[in-house]
Amino acid sequence: METVERPASPAAYGRDDAVRAARLCFSTVFCRYCEVCRLLCPDLAVTRDPESGKIVIDLAYCKGCGLCAHFCPKGAITMVIEKT
Repeated sequence: METVERPASPAAYGRDDAVRAARLCFSTVFCRYCEVCRLLCPDLAVTRDPESGKIVIDLAYCKGCGLCAHFCPKGAITMVIEKT
């Protein structure tokens, strides 16, 4: 799997870096850990597990706005109505 070095600031990305990162996101149908969901979450409920590197959604903090699901380039996140 190709990895992309991430600069400290998104503004530091060059065109080649952005294209390489986009290819990672759009190359499969599963989550590619691009962190779009983490960057957009207003509740900071989306994090990266330090051991596995996978994206984790903490439902205790998630308020269900759906931004992560809406903007996920792979459609890897779906919203489900919670049964109470």
